[in-house]
Amino acid sequence: MRLDFVNFEQKRDMMNSEQIMILGVGCSLLRDEGFGVHVVEKLMAEYDFPENVSVIDGGVLGINLLGAMSEADHLIVIDVIRNNGKPGDLYRLAGDEIPARIRAKNSLHQIDFLEALTLCQVFDKVPETVIIGVEPEDITSYSIEMTPTIAEKMDAVIEMAFEELKRLGVSYRKKDKGGPAHVSCHSV
Repeated sequence: MRLDFVNFEQKRDMMNSEQIMILGVGCSLLRDEGFGVHVVEKLMAEYDFPENVSVIDGGVLGINLLGAMSEADHLIVIDVIRNNGKPGDLYRLAGDEIPARIRAKNSLHQIDFLEALTLCQVFDKVPETVIIGVEPEDITSYSIEMTPTIAEKMDAVIEMAFEELKRLGVSYRKKDKGGPAHVSCHSV
């Protein structure tokens, strides 16, 4: 009879069955508006996450994300946020800050996102939501390239997302490119 042992981090991640979604939203055809999509593409390409963490390119799907969002216990949204700051300013919105900021009609997909989040109440499951974003420089020009100011903020926003995962006690791993780099996070 063979016994398989699971290391501490794997066991903790298996016990943490809460579903966590990292959702990048935005239109990647409108320069900085696609920031959230670019960030989740980088996360998917460079990192591995446990089974209870999903990384999703939500694009401009808004209300169509309702099904997936209603399954999450924790939702980390990555997007641009117009907040009358200077391009490149970073923001973290949670709780009551979210509806007030989104109602400012920063963009059409944000309105749809708020409606989807509100409709999660129908399923009696509204995920604990945090929005991490950056003040955009240009969201009106057609281009799949972000402005340099905003592109430079991708790693900082990814670190902010990792802080949220750490807060939730979730481990993640840089994909193997010569050797594993496992990052273990512990609940507080």
